[in-house]
Amino acid sequence: MFTTCIMLKTIFSKIRLRIIAGYTTILLAFLLNSCTSLLTGTVIQPAVGNLQKQSDVELVCEGSAAYLLMIDSLIESNPNNRNLLLIGAKAYSGSAAALISCDASPERIAAISEKAKLYGQRLVDPLLPIKTVSRPEFTEALNALTKRDAEYLFWGAFGWLTWVTQQSGSPSSMVDLVAIEQIMDRLLSLDESIENGSPHLFFGALYGSKPQMLGGDSERSRKHFEQALVLSKRSFLLVQTTFAETYCRMTFNKEMHDALLQEVINFPLEQAPENTLSNQIAKRKAVALLEEDFFGD
Repeated sequence: MFTTCIMLKTIFSKIRLRIIAGYTTILLAFLLNSCTSLLTGTVIQPAVGNLQKQSDVELVCEGSAAYLLMIDSLIESNPNNRNLLLIGAKAYSGSAAALISCDASPERIAAISEKAKLYGQRLVDPLLPIKTVSRPEFTEALNALTKRDAEYLFWGAFGWLTWVTQQSGSPSSMVDLVAIEQIMDRLLSLDESIENGSPHLFFGALYGSKPQMLGGDSERSRKHFEQALVLSKRSFLLVQTTFAETYCRMTFNKEMHDALLQEVINFPLEQAPENTLSNQIAKRKAVALLEEDFFGD
């Protein structure tokens, strides 16, 4: 009897230790998730917003590395967190644009663009079977998405597109562009106004940058750009610079080209503080495009 009691006591002690260990594991997991949420909500997300409000592009180029490394560390510890992946896609896409404006090395831009693609695809992956773009299941999944998926869908596609634009038309990137085009087309139905009408900006650039024999369509390009200008209230200046660089140059419309770029140069940054960084990049681009003297004055 005594031996039995000792055995039972030992068993219950082990059970109790396992219960305590289980509670400890749950507590640690809760604390880690809480820390991630706290960092995401109080540090990372505001930093993404503040980054867009910076007018010093060089400062962003110089200071983004530590910020991006912090995002990488958080995603590494919580790889399926959609909000962190969303932040990663935004941050790396924005950093790539800034580095291009700063004339950073091609190797650095390529590395940043690769990471933008990685986070972008991981963001899209739960929504779409991205490895089956040419199959019916991709289209079916795309059509089943709703407006609540739009933000994840857009930034996933945009991170992916950041990489595509750096590939100089390689065959693999052109296959990826087909998937991105389908996603952007779906976004026109889900939320055409997302990110200042960026789906329209995408199609304006797509149709305006190619000759007609390769799928270009100047009329469709113009209509998409005009809708993007309306949706952005002409305060997202990348619409104007892209409009000028693609459609206006393809149609040799110098008057519209110069007017759009001059509008960008004259635009007061304080009028759209939420777009300060992208607008400052657009201003740099506008000056460079005018200096090219494309029409040979």
